[in-house]
Amino acid sequence: MKNKSAPLAERMRPRNLDEMVGQREVLGEGTPFRKALDAGSLPSILFWGPPGSGKTSVARLMADLGGYHFIPLSAVTAGVKEVREVVAEAEGLLTHGRRTLLFLDEIHRFNKAQQDALLPHVEAGTVTLVGATTENPAFQVNSALLSRLLVLRLEALDEENIREIIRRALSDEERGLGSLKVSLTKEALEILLRFSLGDARRALNLLEAALVAATPDAGGAREIDAAVMSQTLQSPTLYYDADGDWHYDIISAFIKTMRGSDPDAALYWLARMLEAGEDPLFVARRMVIFASEDVGNADPDAIRVALAVKDSVHFIGMPEGWIPLAQGVVYLATAPKSNASYLAYKAAREDVKRFGNIPVPLHLRNAPTKLAKSMGHSEGYLYPHDDPDSVVSQGYFPEKMGKRSYYAPKGLGFEKTIIQRLEWWAKKRSEKG
Repeated sequence: MKNKSAPLAERMRPRNLDEMVGQREVLGEGTPFRKALDAGSLPSILFWGPPGSGKTSVARLMADLGGYHFIPLSAVTAGVKEVREVVAEAEGLLTHGRRTLLFLDEIHRFNKAQQDALLPHVEAGTVTLVGATTENPAFQVNSALLSRLLVLRLEALDEENIREIIRRALSDEERGLGSLKVSLTKEALEILLRFSLGDARRALNLLEAALVAATPDAGGAREIDAAVMSQTLQSPTLYYDADGDWHYDIISAFIKTMRGSDPDAALYWLARMLEAGEDPLFVARRMVIFASEDVGNADPDAIRVALAVKDSVHFIGMPEGWIPLAQGVVYLATAPKSNASYLAYKAAREDVKRFGNIPVPLHLRNAPTKLAKSMGHSEGYLYPHDDPDSVVSQGYFPEKMGKRSYYAPKGLGFEKTIIQRLEWWAKKRSEKG
């Protein structure tokens, strides 16, 4: 029986795989992982998923099903010393035929040296390692260790999953709240589902906190209504990490909605970042990049607007900084789009890699001295301003490369004018031959 003084989320941990809610693609009947569990063959695994998706619960069930000694560590507080102690304990248990499962939560917090310290013990089978991370392991776990782990992705739970977990907690008399005569109104449940953010632990913690705030009636029953649930939430915390997956996923959504010319969605993602405490100057810097990369010369004013937004945010700070940010986001999202200059540079860069350090043609070289001039520097250079049209027929690429074409304007916004100029220049150069 679970300790009644333990938090509700701890008491309601699933006791077997059938009690696991969600994650059917990983844990369902017939999946490779489920077959390995049923066969009692546990590989070292890395669970990657958001908070409250079941990483710790699955690790505990793995140990129970396989008869493993379960040792949990957190990479936030543990280090090589603690790993060595676990290995020593595991070696002692192996002499008696007992295997050890080391569960390392937040494994991404271990540095490279600490991760390397795990390698020989995982390879030798001294411990079965089960790591858990909320971050993309391709970036946070070194390749040597990652190659020895089966990576399984767990997803955030959906509302139906959370609804089922809440139902169980309210009805379970042994581990949950069933003996306390607790109920939720439909409105309170909808609020709880909305602000659980797919996190089972968060949902149960909020339920337990709301229970404390609810006043029992004469018969001792407690009804949690919308007012009680809202009071419990007060200012709900939006999940966001300053340098993790959510940070990069939300800024990615922000950029992609501006690129897709949807100002409403762009404002939503802007608000998600700012209300969660994102640095407004980080957002402004991304807008400056976007103005050049995605709007480009279709609207040359875009980068000026983005820079003005950046300067405004820096000048006035928060909380009012959202005002120029919102203005800038709407401008960028509704501007004509062209990534022609962005693509042109990338094409030029490929030629730089391909051709290497080709000498600058003599007619394009600097000639600041008599010696340089005597060596032919700038000889044959045609000065465009000497021509009535300011156009000359001259090559500007190294001879080995020949004429190259990188910039292909799309003809949107101001790039219509640029196309007309390029065509006119080409015609004049041809005439001057």
